[in-house]
Amino acid sequence: MLTAGDFAPQFSLPDETGCTVTLAGFAGRRVLLYFYPKAFTPGCTTQACDLRDGYERFRAAGWEIVGISPDPITRLERFRREQHLPFPLLSDADHGVAEAYGAWGVKKLYGRESRGLIRSTFAVGPDSRLIAVWRNVRAAGHAARIAADLGLEEVATP
Repeated sequence: MLTAGDFAPQFSLPDETGCTVTLAGFAGRRVLLYFYPKAFTPGCTTQACDLRDGYERFRAAGWEIVGISPDPITRLERFRREQHLPFPLLSDADHGVAEAYGAWGVKKLYGRESRGLIRSTFAVGPDSRLIAVWRNVRAAGHAARIAADLGLEEVATP
């Protein structure tokens, strides 16, 4: 299980346009990687829009945002366009990257267990080390919780 201080697993995934995005491409910058189960579902839409609404303030504080899900790139392109998301969405179709980050596994929903993507966020520093990790997060208000935990209170309040 990854924790703060660990090196973030490297990855190479297609974005919603089919272009390859790598973690190495963010070297020297801070990035929030958020893993979400499925575009257009209520929780995932809430979370994406919450991060969209705080995007400029995160950017002003020096943070990039990247969403990762097992969705195909065609679905990601439509989700990004329809929700006006200013950050890239990456397709982890085989969930290999989610597994490397510990964001894929057994989860409970309404008392039933299943395997799938566990809503998680990772704050990666400019040296590729994890600054903070959030697992099993609630979609609503997640951007404000991230901002508060990172000491970016100005992001938490629109």
